[in-house]
Amino acid sequence: MKNIGTEELKQQAKELRKTALTMIYEAQSGHPGGAFSAADLVTALYFREMNLDPENPKWEDRDRFVLSKGHVCPIQYAALGTLGFFPEKELHTLRKEGSILQGHPDMKRCPGIDISTGSLGQGLSCAVGMAIAGKMNHKDYRVFAMIGDGESDEGQIWEAIMCANRYQLDNLIVILDNNGLQLDGTTDEIMPLLDMSQKLKDFGYEVYDINGHDMDEIVCTLDEIRAGKTKKPKFINAHTVKGKGVSFMENQLGWHGAAPNEQQYAQAMEELERGDI
Repeated sequence: MKNIGTEELKQQAKELRKTALTMIYEAQSGHPGGAFSAADLVTALYFREMNLDPENPKWEDRDRFVLSKGHVCPIQYAALGTLGFFPEKELHTLRKEGSILQGHPDMKRCPGIDISTGSLGQGLSCAVGMAIAGKMNHKDYRVFAMIGDGESDEGQIWEAIMCANRYQLDNLIVILDNNGLQLDGTTDEIMPLLDMSQKLKDFGYEVYDINGHDMDEIVCTLDEIRAGKTKKPKFINAHTVKGKGVSFMENQLGWHGAAPNEQQYAQAMEELERGDI
């Protein structure tokens, strides 16, 4: 854990959103909606919570992060570039041929990516495997896995959830980016998730229900988890807003996977800079 306050984290989250937006605008391709809903959580993990070394991305004792909802990778790339995992100039190469920053995270191309993701539903299984390996090898690292609410339609998510309980993976922290929208509709319309917090309690998890944009609450929750002594896997049900921070993107399904034009980009950057949305 790094000694960084919540106000600094809030400012950093704003900068990551601006960087991710610029990447998507320059590429004219990407997924701003989910990237923005995940931004505050990603900021708290990378800039305060996780034990990492940008100079040694494959350090065997590092904490692991699995972005199971891999299409929102611009926000992860923004964090990695800012921290120095790769030169920041690479942030202007999103989705270009030969770039280390492809449309989904690629562990063979990009330093700091612990597992390639993109096929929805599979990342959490990889995270469970990492957590089991940590236990078998008597390592103290933790594994953080971010899943999407739409992604939770996938049966493999639930197989992984059961597996983590079976092996009492108290080194696994699953974070649900619960923004209520997926590719082609609301989660309630397509496949209702019902009460995810209660479900995960029934599956044997230690559950935390939070506002995924309240940095104080995010930090307090991570502190509580780190100090805890239970042998249960952890689940953070983070209630978020798709497109958070930009007025015309918030809760708008069309911004799941669309790039802004010049006028929209200018307005979005202005709103993000003000930080009052």
